[in-house]
Amino acid sequence: MENALNLRSSSLLPLNTTTFPSHLSSRIIFTRFKRSSSLQHHRNNNNNNNKSVLIRNAFGSDENGQLNGFPNLPDKIFTQEVIGAEYGEGFETFRPEGPLKVDVDFLNDRMQEGFLQRIRYAMKPDEAYGLIFSWDNVVADTRALKLRAWEQLASEEGKEIPRGVSLKRFLLYGDVEHVLHKVLRWGKAEDDIDRLKSRISQLYYDNLVDVSEPIEGVREWLDAVATSRIPCAVVSSLGRKNMVETLDRMGLKKFFQAIVSEEDGMESIAHRFLSAAVKLDRKPSKCVVFEDDPRGITAAHNCTMMAVALIGAHPAYDLGQADLAVGSFNELSVINLRRLFAHKGSTFMELEKQVEEKTPSRRKLTIDTIF
Repeated sequence: MENALNLRSSSLLPLNTTTFPSHLSSRIIFTRFKRSSSLQHHRNNNNNNNKSVLIRNAFGSDENGQLNGFPNLPDKIFTQEVIGAEYGEGFETFRPEGPLKVDVDFLNDRMQEGFLQRIRYAMKPDEAYGLIFSWDNVVADTRALKLRAWEQLASEEGKEIPRGVSLKRFLLYGDVEHVLHKVLRWGKAEDDIDRLKSRISQLYYDNLVDVSEPIEGVREWLDAVATSRIPCAVVSSLGRKNMVETLDRMGLKKFFQAIVSEEDGMESIAHRFLSAAVKLDRKPSKCVVFEDDPRGITAAHNCTMMAVALIGAHPAYDLGQADLAVGSFNELSVINLRRLFAHKGSTFMELEKQVEEKTPSRRKLTIDTIF
């Protein structure tokens, strides 16, 4: 089943190879047309037929892994990403016959369970679900990492960050270029902005090495769902190497069957969720997303996924659109997952009821009817 669907990605953990359903034919090949600066066209640009791209190491551009003196790290950490899939749009794909757009409805339709899978899921319904965890503030406390990186950058530049709740939200969730240029007003020239952006990304990755403890309760929750044999994926804009190393330090790597990282080239939050669903071999409508951000919850719903909100980074009133909101993972149980899908019911081996239209009774012709 390996040739069923090829994502051309190295983002799966080596100890658990992801397989895909046989009904997704090998003619569909997922590619990533738009990449970050770590992606470079083949040297032979004059050959229009040569569509291959050279994917550089995610942590450097030249032979020494440097770009203008700084490592070329993924730059989506301090940016506000697009939600995506507002109208159900999905991946841009390629097959030998030409380009193909695969949207949410396409995946829900093509990733139907086979007969044997349906029998298994009827006996063990929990295994039919797929769990998708956002990295930021769900698996790891990235708020502390971001604030520490900003403080270190301010110290290096001899600047001072004003105190205030609104400014703190900018630092955590705003676009780094907007914050530097419009909010903090640190960089005026374009070269200064680029230098500061590269430096704060480097500081973030330097601090990431010290992270060894996950969010409270997430290890116990992952252990519970692993006992129920529910596959899990984690999604982030980080590079895969850093994610795997951090998960290993946390002792969580064994719980995730798939990883969606910067190398996958996803252009929005929703596309990351869809990529995770495909790698878990679960249709989007059977997946549950664990998020702490209202934007991530919207992206999950755009993908026809359920959303469980973790209260903390955002208050509960900002997470009202979630299907379930909890203060910590300790409040969850596997039965909560079943209740999320309870209203959908199951059509497995159920007899279809035929609606019989009642014919109106015939009117008896009488003298009053004729005249």
